[in-house]
Amino acid sequence: MPSKPALTRNTLWLMTIATGVIVGNNYYNQPLLGLMAKDLGVPESSISNIAMLTQIGYAMGLLLLVPLGDRLKRRQLILWDMVFIIISLAGMILAPTVGWLFVASFMVGFTSIAPQLFVPMAAELAPKEKQSAAIGMVMSGLLVGILLSRVISGFVGEYLGWKAMYAIAIGFMLILGIMIYRSLPEVHPSFSGSYGELMRSLVFLVRTQPVLRLAAFRGATAFAGFSAFWTTLVFHLEEAPFHAGPSVAGSFGIIGAVGALAAAVVGRIAAKTTPNKIILYSILIMLLSWGIFYIGGNTYIGLIIGIILIDLGLQSMHIMNQSSFFALRLNANNRLNTVYMVSYFIGGSTGTFVGAQAWKLYQWPGVVITGASFSMLTLIVHLLFAGNSKPKTS
Repeated sequence: MPSKPALTRNTLWLMTIATGVIVGNNYYNQPLLGLMAKDLGVPESSISNIAMLTQIGYAMGLLLLVPLGDRLKRRQLILWDMVFIIISLAGMILAPTVGWLFVASFMVGFTSIAPQLFVPMAAELAPKEKQSAAIGMVMSGLLVGILLSRVISGFVGEYLGWKAMYAIAIGFMLILGIMIYRSLPEVHPSFSGSYGELMRSLVFLVRTQPVLRLAAFRGATAFAGFSAFWTTLVFHLEEAPFHAGPSVAGSFGIIGAVGALAAAVVGRIAAKTTPNKIILYSILIMLLSWGIFYIGGNTYIGLIIGIILIDLGLQSMHIMNQSSFFALRLNANNRLNTVYMVSYFIGGSTGTFVGAQAWKLYQWPGVVITGASFSMLTLIVHLLFAGNSKPKTS
């Protein structure tokens, strides 16, 4: 097998930027849901399915496509994925009805999985002592991309219309594809079996690795609460006392980016304490954010403080979750990440659905109670099982 290329600073920056730009495709829709509902003449509770289907599509893409990173050449796989991303984004623009828009939304999520090829690639190429820092940098790109995508789409949607955002996204993908083709090093596969054997190995990893199972559950429940918040924020801001448009909802992504960037240092301090302690503090920060949303959710200052905290907590826990199972060194990074991220986005789609129903029935207090409940479940499971979770090599 050819030797692995070194993880240079330029390569790490390229992966970080690419991760943020591509993952944004999954989140442009959130500040635009109100505009889509008005344009297509459907209720808010129905149009929220676009966000849910995008996340379900992403989870399915993670399950069916990301394991191929262990079986195929990495750069080649990413470039083919870029082609299908562009086709899916074009489908959002051309969809004649809300039904076709649902299909296109699913396909945008299904194809926009390249970020989850970059994360294990960074872990694989980095020296062991710099692995957490490399993961932290790429993951900071991912969460900043999620948050800033809302900022961009909010402003573009308000002034140019929601379809213009997807045309701009196609341009982003074309530029990024050229950069990846020219600068990303090739990483050769580590798995030589069939696709069926590759997929069956996922079951083996789940069954034999308690570290992976715990990380997957924590990620799913924490991201469920996070998604419930962001999916319904645009509806909350349209109501009294705010009466704000999608550009205001999107601009809160800038605030969330503060928490995401602060969490990037977690990978650098991981060696000074235990991962379980960092994860515990991260969950407590998320719980604190829900308390602030409950007390001050009808004020801008309350939303700002809460958003910084929820993004700081989620990103910090996310980095340490991934570091915990990449540290197993099982030569199966893409498959480990597949199990984790499929769980993560199934949690996200669940949170999106439950959050939309909570908003429909109980408005903002219902959303806050929903999110806090997911975070409390994360805390309980962590306290019960973190101490008993031991890595296994066979």
